[in-house]
Formats: sequence, C-alpha cells, structure tokens
Amino acid sequence: MGKFDGVLLASDFDNTLIYTEEALRTGAPVPPLPERNRESLTYFMAQGGRFAVSTGRALAAFLKYAELVPMNAPGVVCNGAALYDFQTGEYLETALLDQRSLERGQVILDRFPAAAVEAYHIGNVIHAVHPNEFTRRHEHLTKVAVTETSSLTEVPLPLGKLLFEAEHGTLEEIVAFLRGQGWAGDYELIFSGQTLLEMTVKGANKGGMVRRLAGRLGISMEHVYCAGDEANDISMLTASREGFAPANCIPAVRECGATVVCDAREGALADVVAILDQRY
Repeated sequence: MGKFDGVLLASDFDNTLIYTEEALRTGAPVPPLPERNRESLTYFMAQGGRFAVSTGRALAAFLKYAELVPMNAPGVVCNGAALYDFQTGEYLETALLDQRSLERGQVILDRFPAAAVEAYHIGNVIHAVHPNEFTRRHEHLTKVAVTETSSLTEVPLPLGKLLFEAEHGTLEEIVAFLRGQGWAGDYELIFSGQTLLEMTVKGANKGGMVRRLAGRLGISMEHVYCAGDEANDISMLTASREGFAPANCIPAVRECGATVVCDAREGALADVVAILDQRY
C-alpha cells in the first residue's frame, strides 16, 4: 500500500517527458530521460501509483525508447488509436482506419503533391508515400526507417493513423479540403507539431483512450492526471482531474487550463509528482 494507490498519471512522450524538438529540427541525438523525472516516477510507482506513456508515436516508433522510461501501466500509442500492454506485448484496445480512409488520403496526396504521409500499421511497420524532408527528420527522431510505397491504396490494413507531413500552411489547406469534401467529421484531425497533422478515426484520441485505460485499471477519473505540450494532448488534459503542461507547451495548451510546470528539459514530470505528493 502507498499514498498513490488508485492514482493514474499519463504523460505525453515528446517534449513533455523528454525534450526531443532539437533532435527533430537539427538531427541532434535524442537526449536521455531527465534524472529528475526518473527519480520522481520511480518514487510515484513505489508508492502505488500507475504511470503510463500516452504518445502520438506508433508502437514501432516508441518501442526503442520504452526501456528508457519507468512505467507500470499499458500505454496509449498512435495518438489514441491503440492501447498497448508492454508487459504482455499485446494490444488491449484499437480504433482503426478503413480502406476508404486510405482512398481519401491518396486523393489528398494527389491534390497536395508537396505533402508526405506516414501510415502507421499496428503490426509495427510504418509505410510512407511521397516521403519528404519532414519524413526524414521524423525517421531520425523515431529511429525507425519507413517502408516506401507508391500509393496509400497499396498500404495493408490494419492502420492506427495517417500522419501528413508538410509546411504548416499546406497542412491547413489539407484540413480545409477535408472539411470541404465533408470528410472531416469522420476523423480526429489534430496538429502534433507545426509540420505534422494527425488523422485517426473519429473518437480515437488520447483523452478517450486514457479513459479506457483508467477503466481497465479500476481507477476513477477523479484520480487521473495527465501531462502534455501539444494540441493532440488537450483531449486528455481536459479529461483528467488536472492537466499539466511543461513551460515549453504551445499557447493552446495553456489556454485549455493546464497547470504549467517547468520546461521539459528541466524535468517537468518531477514537478507534477511533487504537486501530487502534496495532494495525497
């Protein structure tokens, strides 16, 4: 028994748990987990708390980093399209795209040739169509080489999400095009960075999957806390009792009411655990 029994803490990975923005932009090495975070999360779990990573990454893109992170709960991957148990090595929940989504995605690529797309197969393969400089930067960050494919319609199912990669203005035009076609209502369309647009099936977001995780663990949402820095984190920040954000978060995260702690480079999760340590 410990003071954090019945408490779930879920955190975004990139730029919340570990600051990876410089690695993405410049090709620098991905830094280690801040020692403050490691010590605090180890303490949190030793006191009965359950810690989970909630990432936009595909499982294949996170597995290489999973051993760096102390965690004792299944993780949310593919931006909420799946829940994965790292202990048993199996998916517990999935919310998947269909063949029609691939066909629509190819229409987008034909209309916006400057855009690339990564298709996240839940079998740990990332397919890419029209790979561009943003795709290559992402490959460096995730340490997973994409499998190039000439057309999205040739990518096999099942898929967790599509990730469009282009300059921000082009991505905004893609969102407008999806709305104009009447397709946007079938999906979650969320920016996870200035050059990254996430597309998952409607209802597949971090907030929804964190709720499912809490239900599986028998933990009330009154004792669920989340941390994140980007637009794709807002659904879980607002679903939890209290959302936390590192100081490097985007303005929209601050505006959603998240409690801002120190910068991710300084060990933001350690600040979160310190706050919870005073609460319980």
